[in-house]
Amino acid sequence: MDAKVVIQAGGKGSRLYPYTKVLPKPLMPVGGMPILEIVIRQLAWHGFRDLVITIGHLGDMIRWCCGDGSRWGVRIRYYPEEQPLGTIGPLKRIEGLDKPFLVMNGDLLTDLDFADLYRHHLASSAPLTIATYRKPVNISLGVLETDADHRVVGFQEKPTLHFPCSMGVYGMNPELIEYIPEGKLFGFDDLMYALLARGVEVRSYPFHGTWMDIGRPEDFQQACEIFESRPDLFLPEASLRQAG
Repeated sequence: MDAKVVIQAGGKGSRLYPYTKVLPKPLMPVGGMPILEIVIRQLAWHGFRDLVITIGHLGDMIRWCCGDGSRWGVRIRYYPEEQPLGTIGPLKRIEGLDKPFLVMNGDLLTDLDFADLYRHHLASSAPLTIATYRKPVNISLGVLETDADHRVVGFQEKPTLHFPCSMGVYGMNPELIEYIPEGKLFGFDDLMYALLARGVEVRSYPFHGTWMDIGRPEDFQQACEIFESRPDLFLPEASLRQAG
């Protein structure tokens, strides 16, 4: 597929400290391999061959681990951040983002069809498409519903609410780069505020499969358990080789 993918792997992973003191978060092992390798193999399976990995904290370890990507049939270029630029800031300096491209975090465990997301983005009129997952949030209190006169008109005991949350995977058009300041910390939240303030159309891509980010120790443990129980769900090419 003739599209670039920017994989963000430059963060410190402070929520996984002390593990990330010696190992960058994208190299945390899931099912015996770095989660970044799982991401790269998935992208290769879906036809993406041109990858850019942004690196910062312990970035040389990521270079050493992934190399040029040839073992997975992809080409990997690296963009080192001399100073933290946030999740969106590095895009300003990456060369060759002249056609619609994907951007994603390098520490996600998901069975998202990246190619379908990209096709959906191309078919949309919006310059930004956000893959979204309905995240359940448990409220451990009694929740009241009130009207304009503060009368209680409804009640739920410890409800579970669901919110469409960003998965950390985006389809983007090149024109978005003009909204990014040069050499400054600029996150996805900053981009969203800038686009919404200017009335720029943003679309979502609802996803109903499996998605986890491994930011916290408990999430990392759960991701390991899910992957080990169903590795074929995340690496279909491995199951095909075994079947053959």
